[in-house]
Amino acid sequence: MTNFISVQLKKASEVDLAKPLCKFIQQSYPGAEAQAEHCRAAEELSRLRKSALGRPLDKHESALETLLRYYDQLCSIEPKFPFSENQVCVTFTWKDAFDKGSLFGGSAKLALASLGYEKTCVLFNCGALASQIAAEQNLDNDEGLKAAAKHYQFASGAFQHIKDTVLSALNREPTVDISPDTVGTLSLIMLAQAQEVFFLKATRDKMKDGIIAKLANQAADYYGDAYKQCQYKDTLPKEVFPVLAAKHCIMQANAEYHQSILAKQQKKFGEEIGRLQHAADLVKTVASRYDEYINVKDLVDKINRALAAAKKDNDFIYHDRVPDLKDLESIGKASLVKSTPVVVPLSQKFTDLFEKMVPLQVQQSVSVYNQRKADLVNRSIAQMREATNLANGVLASLNLPAAIEDVSGDTVPQSILNKSKSVIEQGGIQTVDQLIKDLPELLQRNKEILDESLRLLDEEETTDNDLRTKFKERWQRTPSNELYKPLRAEGANYHNILNKAMQADGQVKERYQTHRDTIALLCKPEAELNAAIPSANPAKTLQGNEVVNVLRTLLASLDEVKKEREQLENDLKSVNFDMTSKFLTALAQDGAINEEAISVTELDRIYGSYTQKVQESLKKQEELLKNIQNAYQDFSKMKQSNNESNLREEVLKNLAVANDNFVELVANLKEGTKFYNELTEILLKFQNKCSDIIFARKTERDELLKDLQQSIAREPSAPSIPLPTYQTTPAAGSKPAASPTPTPAPRTMMGTKPQPPARPPPPVISAASSSSSALAPSGTAAAPAAASTPTPGASAPAASTAPSQAQGPPYPTYPGYPGYCQMPMPMGYNPYMYGQYNLPYAPSPVYQTPGQPPYPPPQQSGYPFPQQPYYQQ
Repeated sequence: MTNFISVQLKKASEVDLAKPLCKFIQQSYPGAEAQAEHCRAAEELSRLRKSALGRPLDKHESALETLLRYYDQLCSIEPKFPFSENQVCVTFTWKDAFDKGSLFGGSAKLALASLGYEKTCVLFNCGALASQIAAEQNLDNDEGLKAAAKHYQFASGAFQHIKDTVLSALNREPTVDISPDTVGTLSLIMLAQAQEVFFLKATRDKMKDGIIAKLANQAADYYGDAYKQCQYKDTLPKEVFPVLAAKHCIMQANAEYHQSILAKQQKKFGEEIGRLQHAADLVKTVASRYDEYINVKDLVDKINRALAAAKKDNDFIYHDRVPDLKDLESIGKASLVKSTPVVVPLSQKFTDLFEKMVPLQVQQSVSVYNQRKADLVNRSIAQMREATNLANGVLASLNLPAAIEDVSGDTVPQSILNKSKSVIEQGGIQTVDQLIKDLPELLQRNKEILDESLRLLDEEETTDNDLRTKFKERWQRTPSNELYKPLRAEGANYHNILNKAMQADGQVKERYQTHRDTIALLCKPEAELNAAIPSANPAKTLQGNEVVNVLRTLLASLDEVKKEREQLENDLKSVNFDMTSKFLTALAQDGAINEEAISVTELDRIYGSYTQKVQESLKKQEELLKNIQNAYQDFSKMKQSNNESNLREEVLKNLAVANDNFVELVANLKEGTKFYNELTEILLKFQNKCSDIIFARKTERDELLKDLQQSIAREPSAPSIPLPTYQTTPAAGSKPAASPTPTPAPRTMMGTKPQPPARPPPPVISAASSSSSALAPSGTAAAPAAASTPTPGASAPAASTAPSQAQGPPYPTYPGYPGYCQMPMPMGYNPYMYGQYNLPYAPSPVYQTPGQPPYPPPQQSGYPFPQQPYYQQ
């Protein structure tokens, strides 16, 4: 059993790290000697990247060490170089490890100017290469087992670290191979393989079977979890899924096998057989489904040999009961592995190439300075936004600028025109009329379906009650009123729903009637709309009034202040200044850094002019709002004295309200239409349910009625009267005694024509059908004219003599009442199997004899008796 899963390496595009890093060093560090040293380190870093990523790597420890050293260097330079698109801009391009690509498109890849992305991809390759190295180990010796377990646990930790950090490191959607779901699954696979290696080592070291079973059971659990995570995804190669499924079964089979040995040692021979049977089933599944991926022949043979021996011993010696699989105790689990956490440095040979570049004190000072800068900028922006919100609130309370928008008195305001256009585009008043017209039809359709369903229940319940009253205790079946309680409760619920819907419809219609005229006015063309709006006399309006002009000027000034704030906010956000050189200079000059003094001085120098502009903006707005409020008071007084303007403003306000009502009405009506259509489907299902149960009840009723009729017919109508002895004991030479059942007298001949020949006997339908003829006298002669003379010494005529005429009800078959033979329902029929029938209405229970026409054939002239039914031969 081999087939350990290893992960493919990601491929990276070539990148020159030395050039951008050296450029930043030359710009940021004044000393020529330091610049040269740092540039040499940058060149060494670039060469290290080429060694780690620019060539195929051997599956060896030395190749992994190169990758780990490069990852450590990336972690080291991350706080020292500002990798970003606007500073040290280096674009790293990586291909998806699992994407095979297409003939024309190539494989998926992602390019980002992010050092975090580079670190993530390099760490992925570290885990992938570790998995490959582990898979190459010789598991027949302790050194190989230990190395494999170590590398699998490291790979698991690497993938787990990527899962936890990839989204924050990239700030965008990653490729599939480094997505959290994928690397999370890979981490679990590596952990499962490490656990399997420990199982192999425990087996090799011949540890106790109970411990080995727990190790195998834990490995099976890990494999099962990994399979569950990826079975519905196509992120990993397809060959991974069957291997995971097979490993899960194999590890579980090994756990059962070793636990069976422990059971045998504890003299639990039945448990031993049960566990071996389960193990045999598991490896049989692997052999039948996944044989092309994993060879389990040796394991199959071992388990089968143990199972055969255990069965033989139990059959001849122990006779222990073999428990069911569900009754076996849980084996338990023992995990000896865990993901190796990623702790930098990963390489034992790591040496920081930029160790002398920036001291930690400088980095800390830069960090504190950045926090101070962020607080200053955020505080200024918050003050401006708060002032803008205050201004908007004041204007809204004064209804500005809408209050001065329509002072001309003779044109439709643009806001009203926009609302009118929107209503017309949505269909206007015709849309609302059509939706309201459709609602009653939809409602009526639903009510009819529901009423018809309940009517069917009522009819069947009435019939059941009548029969129960008639037959009393003989009518032994569940009363319909009890059986239909759930259906009636469901129907009552639908009734309540329809009633609430009708109330909602009424409210919508009432609101529509209230605003219909205004909505209709809003749908008219601009000319008609303008004519319908009351026009204020221009001589008496406020057009050109000084107060209106002042308000407009003040509002324009306030808008200008808001625009200035937006620009000022953008300027504050865009300012960027690197304090590293300042702190480096201070550290070089003083040997220490007074971060607070340096930061406050620089922040005042850089942001002093911006903070001053913010305060001026706030003060200017305060003065403008005060002037606007004073001017609005004068405007309000003048407006109140103009009745024509007030009337016009009221109409405009109503039009605005009509637009809002139109939007809400259309939404409500569409929602109602959707509700009724969906309810129709539900009610149709309810109707089918009612029809099905009624059909089953009617079938059951007919069956029960038939049984009752037969049982009643068989009951004696009077007590039997004993006959005299001279009638029961025949004298010598006398005729044989008659049958106890009286023989009907022959029919009176109405003519002298000879009797027609007897028809052939009817076909035998079933034993049950003969019950209908049980009501006829058992000793009746077959001939229609008279009883034939019996043979001397014979007893009464045999009752089993086949009649020459079809037997029907116990009445003469006069013309117009032809005899018929009813087809019985099969006795095994279950009337409650609704799924057998799906008919909305039950058919009439008319059953005909095969071959018999549904109506009596015409009588032949010349025959004194009713014609016999014709049976096809």
